[in-house]
Formats: sequence, C-alpha cells, structure tokens
Amino acid sequence: MHRNKELHTFLLAKARNLTEEWYNSLDKSDPAGVYTSNDPNVINTLKKQNYDFHLHLCEVFIKEERAFLEDFQKWILSLAQDPQHLNTPIHFMLREFFRVREQYLDYIKDFVSLHKDEYTNAVIDSWNRVILKAFDKVIIGFVEERQHYLQQTLDAQQELIQELGSPVIALNNKVALLPLVGDIDTRRAKLILENTLKQCATLGVNFLVIDLSGVPMIDTMVAHQIFLLIKGLRLIGMTSILSGVRPEIAQTSVQLGLEFNDVSTYSTLRQALRSFAPIKG
Repeated sequence: MHRNKELHTFLLAKARNLTEEWYNSLDKSDPAGVYTSNDPNVINTLKKQNYDFHLHLCEVFIKEERAFLEDFQKWILSLAQDPQHLNTPIHFMLREFFRVREQYLDYIKDFVSLHKDEYTNAVIDSWNRVILKAFDKVIIGFVEERQHYLQQTLDAQQELIQELGSPVIALNNKVALLPLVGDIDTRRAKLILENTLKQCATLGVNFLVIDLSGVPMIDTMVAHQIFLLIKGLRLIGMTSILSGVRPEIAQTSVQLGLEFNDVSTYSTLRQALRSFAPIKG
C-alpha cells in the first residue's frame, strides 16, 4: 500500500501536466465536436473535465475498487450528459480515453525511472494492470450512461411526438375533435387512449369526434383500442362520434365483436360536424 501511495502522490502532482499535454496533442483538424471548438468557455470546461478525471483516476491506487467507482460515478454522469460531448461522435471520445490511458502508462514508466531498482517487475506490472482495468471500468460506465441518457431523451421525444400526433382540438365549449393521422402501433394506441381521456377531461367538453380518415389501416388492435377509448369516454360522461369510417373498419369491428351500436358513425368528417350544427359554442 505504501508503494501505491507514492505512485498516487506522483500522479496527483502531474494532473495539471496530464491535462495540458493531452489538450495540446489533440488533433484539432478532425471534425470531432467538442475537441475542435474555438470557444474559450468550451475549451476551459473541457480542460476542467479532463483535470477532474485525473483527480479521480489516480485514486485507484489508494481506494478499494467499489469506493473508487462510486466516487467516479458523478464525473461519468456529468460527461455522459454534457451537451458538447453529446454532439461529439462516440468513437472520437473513445479514442481520447485510449490516448489518456497511454499517458498513464508512460507516466508510470517515468515514475519507475525515478526510483530505479526500488520496485520489482511484478509491482510495475500490477500498476499497469490496475490502470488498464480502471480505464475499462470507466469507459464501459461512460458508454452505458451515455446510451441510457440518449435513450431516455429519445423516448421523451417520441412520446411528445405521439402526443402532438393525437391532439384533442376544442371546436366549441361542447364539441372537440380528435383527428388521427398515420399508422397506429400498440405504443401509440395506448398513448392516444391515455392522452385523449386526460385532454377531454381538461377541456370539459361533452362530445368527441374521432376522425379516422387519415389512418391508412385499422387492424384488430387499433379497433380494440378505439373501442376502449369510447368506453373510457363514456365513463367520464362523454359521447363519442366516429367519422371516416370505411367499410374495412366496420368489417374489422364486426369480426372482433365490438359493439358500436350506441355510437354515431359517419363516412366523412364533414358529415359528422354537420350533425352538430344546432349546437352553439
């Protein structure tokens, strides 16, 4: 442990040098996102992120592995969610991790050269293995957190798109319109069901026209979800009207045994809206 502390102290003292050497050796001719920025604020932030990395990394020689990784987690999360790094291709970032790893292996050589014959080859090999393992853990952790963050962002964007793709439009204080457009898969069908009920309750309307004119295909799943939506609307005191009902939609509903007897249906949206002509907003 005493030998590890000496190496830790040496590397900690070199942290600033490691950062400056790394940044100065960057290939700034590549279109590599954060690494080629000329913005002083971006450059300073990048250097600080690299310097903080060294402050954490050199502690691998004085901490147990679990504590070392737990302390590193905040840095990993910060980098994985950093906007500048998110706009940088992942292979460029991995390249820099590997270049920094080489720096550490070189600095261990420098440390050993300053203490000739004080450390056995077995000790030196163990230090190199510790560095390689630490970088492997950090790199894998970073890639996992980056992927997790990107997936969360993508899911949120898709949900927003789905919500925008099924808006309930208030036509007056009694009637609203739900124009459905495009293909409807299982995920979107469930979102339509949930969002429509919420939006109708918020608007406080009495009637909802569900227009199917823009849906190219109605399969059994979609028809069933529409049936559940109508059922849910009925439970909150609303009346549903279907427009854009084509023969194949009617056929699918019959095959499923879905009863729309108490639901007014129209072949076009215009016909459905005309039925509300006497209703004043």
